[in-house]
Amino acid sequence: MKRMISLKDQRIKETDRAKAKEKKKKDPSQLKEREVTKYPSCLFFQYNTQLGPPYHILVDTNFINFSIKAKLDIVQSMMDCLYAKCIPYITDCVMAEIEKLGMKYRVALRIAKDPRFERLPCTHKGTYADDCLVQRVTQHKCYILATVDRDLKRRVRKIPGVPIMYISNHRYNIERMPDDYGAPRF
Repeated sequence: MKRMISLKDQRIKETDRAKAKEKKKKDPSQLKEREVTKYPSCLFFQYNTQLGPPYHILVDTNFINFSIKAKLDIVQSMMDCLYAKCIPYITDCVMAEIEKLGMKYRVALRIAKDPRFERLPCTHKGTYADDCLVQRVTQHKCYILATVDRDLKRRVRKIPGVPIMYISNHRYNIERMPDDYGAPRF
């Protein structure tokens, strides 16, 4: 009886080993599958009807700092870039980041507290502004992201339907804006 059980166990073990070998052997020329997040068609430019005047622009910390260095009035320069009314939005995470920078950036803090800027409350934990901005832009497609940060631009370019405003040659430029809205091309 014991011998029969051991033979059964041995057969089971052999079949398990054979299955394991089959799993390991894969054709290298076979196409590899990977998971890619699918975006609905409403996120692409020609279907994104939420993106229009008055423009809602999410502002990053370094965008404010570089605007000060370039001596640009933020709201007026945004209007000059887009030829329409612009409403700058600033999240609690960005405000916390500016406050953490200290006295050296008190001008940026004063600009961020301007009544023309709309405040957006954050409900998540932590104050890392880049993650907050990417999350908000992913959820709501009505925003234009204003930043100078290369890493943040790279992350946002992967999200379809989100224009990016940046500073070059002492003026604001915009990339990935639909032609329908009349934003200038440089």
